[in-house]
Amino acid sequence: MEFDFVIVGAGSAGCVLANRLSADGKYQVAVIEAGGPDTNRWIHIPVGYFKTMGNPNTDWCLKAEADTGLNGRAINWPRGKVLGGSSSINGLLYVRGQPQDFDQWRQLGNDGWSWDDVAPYFDRAETWEGGGSGRGRNGPLQVSRTRLSRDAVDQWIEAAVAAGYKRTDDYNQPDQEGVGYFQLTAANGKRCSSAVAFLHPAKKRPNLTILTHTHVRSLDMDGNRVTGISAIRKGKDITIKARREVVLSAGAIGSPHILMLSGIGDGDGLAAAGVTPRFDLPGVGRNMQDHLQARPVYKCTASTINTEINNIFKQALIGMQYLATRSGPMTMAASLGTAFLKTREDLDTPDIQFHIQPWSADSPGEGPHKFDAFTASVLQLRPESTGHLELRSADPLTPPAIHPNYLATKTDCDTLVEGIRIARKIARTEPVASIITGEHGPLANIDDADYDGLLNWARDHSTTIYHPTGTCKMGTDPDAVVDPRLNVHGIDGLRVADASIMPVITSGNTNAPAIMIGEKASDMILEDAHA
Repeated sequence: MEFDFVIVGAGSAGCVLANRLSADGKYQVAVIEAGGPDTNRWIHIPVGYFKTMGNPNTDWCLKAEADTGLNGRAINWPRGKVLGGSSSINGLLYVRGQPQDFDQWRQLGNDGWSWDDVAPYFDRAETWEGGGSGRGRNGPLQVSRTRLSRDAVDQWIEAAVAAGYKRTDDYNQPDQEGVGYFQLTAANGKRCSSAVAFLHPAKKRPNLTILTHTHVRSLDMDGNRVTGISAIRKGKDITIKARREVVLSAGAIGSPHILMLSGIGDGDGLAAAGVTPRFDLPGVGRNMQDHLQARPVYKCTASTINTEINNIFKQALIGMQYLATRSGPMTMAASLGTAFLKTREDLDTPDIQFHIQPWSADSPGEGPHKFDAFTASVLQLRPESTGHLELRSADPLTPPAIHPNYLATKTDCDTLVEGIRIARKIARTEPVASIITGEHGPLANIDDADYDGLLNWARDHSTTIYHPTGTCKMGTDPDAVVDPRLNVHGIDGLRVADASIMPVITSGNTNAPAIMIGEKASDMILEDAHA
């Protein structure tokens, strides 16, 4: 098999690339996915993430190493293993980030990545159903407003406004700050994954080949040029040649893993794992950033999902409502309400984000609590702490070790503790205060003034919100893996285009920026091909 472009990974960015690179019919394009097709019905039902996360057919079911910042806990790291990647199993939340995020990328030496440069690609990708200027109207990705409502979330938002935080109708405008409702990658009661938006409309093109259940072993090279990939497809070894380029879009775990398996990375680490070093790029697998969420839970008198689905008859009614009208709890995203707030008045932009959920659980896999409650999840938008990946083995089926290194700096600790205090401040404010009957769990026994107690609770109970980034950092410094045109330093015919190229994590959920990266990468690839 031989193609002009070989895209490794049919995730958020990879599906965009497959569509755009094959659009004019001039180039033969292949997209390679280790997972299977997105035929599981739960993928397309918004609330289906409860069924697809933790399912080995759709989720890599990764687990991080024990982390000192989490008091030695080792937490689960779900990642999509299916067409659409993590956009097929995520919480459907659409957040572009702050313009300052991308201006910082430019200030770090990445020409062409300022807000003014990337905003047109966000617009090109989306069809936004709301009003206002500066939003796309004709893109493949359907972005809609939250339609489901619950009193607990509505009253939390009103309480946040009463507590002095401003309201926002669209946090995806240049001014992100405010309290409001999430926007979703959904339309007509169904998930709009990157596969649904970009890949499926293109799959009948004669110049596009989609290979599922195909796990890449390594990159094939001739000197310093990548010529294709070696892979395992349904138990058989295959070789796929690339006449022009291989583009890694396997995500913040998969893309650096493939580089390391191919001998590209830190030489000492590769040799220790049994891989012969070929190109010394010490930044591969480093600079890993993620958003860590603390999850205060509030028992309440308002009706929540916890008790609305607590028997088979209620579940049957909810199912019939969805089948008949594409509405109701089965259209629920991971969160309904959100807030982008500042923990200090001297900050220029928000540094924390809330995810307000009309349900609660000790972990989603265990099911919701038996009592009515809502969750006021809070995370730090711009963590300073960085982790890394470590190659365990030369076996491509053995995932790398994930070392998150959460809460490793004082700023990170201070910000998360203050976020918990702000959650409590809002919970004490009307109208939400009247429906709250108590704070759930050990957090209820910790006073606001007890910094160490709040921090220790966060270390014991916080978890990822599934936003790993940065492991193939874009830049021009010695630790960078790709240049501003996403070419891997020192290697021809190879790019990386996914969330791993972020030099600094964006301020919010990372699916929308990953799609933008796919859009921008496709233009750069076609520009260079036509040169």
